[in-house]
Amino acid sequence: MIEFARNVRLWFAPERVRDEGSTPDYRFSLANERTFLAWLRTALALIGGGFAVDQFLPHLRWAWRAGLALALLAAGVLCALRAVNHWVRCERAMRRGEDLPVSRFPVLLSLVVAVVALAMVVVVLAGWAG
Repeated sequence: MIEFARNVRLWFAPERVRDEGSTPDYRFSLANERTFLAWLRTALALIGGGFAVDQFLPHLRWAWRAGLALALLAAGVLCALRAVNHWVRCERAMRRGEDLPVSRFPVLLSLVVAVVALAMVVVVLAGWAG
């Protein structure tokens, strides 16, 4: 928990990451930044999908619409927060010469997206049947 709190402080003062270890090859830091940006694009897509479900499916039952939209919005929020935390953790590990941190988040995100997609399949099939 202390490590997480330290990482959160680094979110708002990324220059302090330089206080640890030595500067890695810039290509690795730039690759870490590109990965961060890819996670942010994923977060934006999930958030956009959540709004799209809510706004463009008005004939869908409210509970279905709200549930699917909230699941996508929550996944987007978590993805955005995870992006910055993962960036800090990777940057620190590279500066210290440690192995890059592992994460279960991609599996969690994949499962959430798969469940929402399956629910959308049910909604589409139910809409065609009705």
